[in-house]
Amino acid sequence: MSAPAAKVSKKELNSNHDGADEISDKEQQEAIEHIDEVQNEIDRLNEQASEEILKVEQKYNKLRQPFFQKRSELIAKIPNFWVTTFVNHPQVSALLGEEDEEALHYLTRVEVTEFEDIKSGYRIDFYFDENPYFENKMLSKEFHLNESGDPSSKSSEIKWKSGKDLTKRSSQTQNKASRKRQHEEPESFFTWFTDHSDAGADELGEVIKDDIWPNPLQYYLVPDMDDEEGEGEEDDDDDEEEEGLEDIDEEGG
Repeated sequence: MSAPAAKVSKKELNSNHDGADEISDKEQQEAIEHIDEVQNEIDRLNEQASEEILKVEQKYNKLRQPFFQKRSELIAKIPNFWVTTFVNHPQVSALLGEEDEEALHYLTRVEVTEFEDIKSGYRIDFYFDENPYFENKMLSKEFHLNESGDPSSKSSEIKWKSGKDLTKRSSQTQNKASRKRQHEEPESFFTWFTDHSDAGADELGEVIKDDIWPNPLQYYLVPDMDDEEGEGEEDDDDDEEEEGLEDIDEEGG
């Protein structure tokens, strides 16, 4: 018969537990210090990677320029290319009123230029033919990040022709239509050129630079939903006519 297990006092249990805690705390502190050292190495590599990636982006930005130029020359041969592209883009089209679309029919070229070090910002240029809305042949908006990382923006002053300021007209239209909010026109696309309130989160600028500019053709070629709906209605009408003829044939039989 085995001897009964020796009883361990509560004091001894607490003493052993406290010792384990002391060892554990020490090990945890050492582990934290080692993690911090490793994390510093990871951060150093990430910073180095950012510098290398920046160099690669700068290299390929220069290599892309001749192709962007060639693409712009080809786009110039297609009437209404850019207004169609903007209207077909879901986020941009939501910002366009009817008169904005009319004005953008005179838009002949769009250019996006990233600054030399890329991280410091970019500029978007819009080139227009002679039009009834404003005198400018080109409108630009620039986005900058200073050395401390603070964003800012600046843009061309639009020289509106008499009675053609779409930004004021949009405001007046919305006031008159306040009783019919479901039919309100969006704020004019051109107010974007005067809005510098949040340069660090300029959604339209980012959409044009990162989504439209790399491949505008994909949005130009989006099928017209009105045309598709019209075709669908024609197909339905044809089906109804065929069903009607079948009914007449059966009655005649």
